[in-house]
Amino acid sequence: MLGSCLEAVRRCAPLIHCITNYVTVNDVANLLLACGARPIMADDPGEAEEITIGCHGLTVNLGTLSPRTVPSMLACGAAANRLAHPAVLDPVGVGGSTLRRNTARTLLQDVRFSAIRANCSEIKALLHQASPFSGVDALPVDQVQEDNLPQAIDFIKEAARRLGTILAVTGPIDLVSDGTRCCIIRNGRAEMGKVTGTGCQLSALVCAYLSSCPQHPLQAVTAAVCAMGVAGELAWEHMAPGDGNATYRNRILDAVYHLDGDVLERRARYEIQ
Repeated sequence: MLGSCLEAVRRCAPLIHCITNYVTVNDVANLLLACGARPIMADDPGEAEEITIGCHGLTVNLGTLSPRTVPSMLACGAAANRLAHPAVLDPVGVGGSTLRRNTARTLLQDVRFSAIRANCSEIKALLHQASPFSGVDALPVDQVQEDNLPQAIDFIKEAARRLGTILAVTGPIDLVSDGTRCCIIRNGRAEMGKVTGTGCQLSALVCAYLSSCPQHPLQAVTAAVCAMGVAGELAWEHMAPGDGNATYRNRILDAVYHLDGDVLERRARYEIQ
């Protein structure tokens, strides 16, 4: 099931428009190339909407907002909606500033997002549940662990219903929900959090999978989250003494590049509730 989504991306080679942040833009582009998709980055209002019209999917990332990028996000989101192309929102650090909160609120009002990829603290901020700011990382109290898993599943299902989209909430345990079902995923490595941009990369990967498997959105998002986690595990297995997070970053890209459907099916650890 999940492997077919991975193979669909390689077969379709979707062109993904990313309005992302300047911290991770190169990593996002290389991740898309590694999975078999094609990236294009454009955020100027003079061309962004036109670029979206020529693409198969759109990823909007709030990591480094500016007066130029917000109008582009809105115009591109409207264009993706008109064409029935998937749009994915990554509300990076949305609880950290009024600009990010207001931008996210406007985007959610004006754009239908096929999926939102975030951590649990960011989802709470989208639902106006205030919590102390902790940069782009989830607060420890918000992280999904085995001891709070039942409550987290209920929360994510309700949040998906309220936001009207598929939620991919990443952390020690990843959850993907369409409001009715919830996939619990136990792939990945804690060390992935030491590599800047793995979340941004995953959001683009979700868009590539949705673009290639539009008839099965929950399956597509689950496959993308599992694929990223499996890649993190495979990359760690190839680490040598003296390697650090720079090496790990490159090995994750290599693992995504070499990942195939059979390996994903064999190594994905998930259940559906």
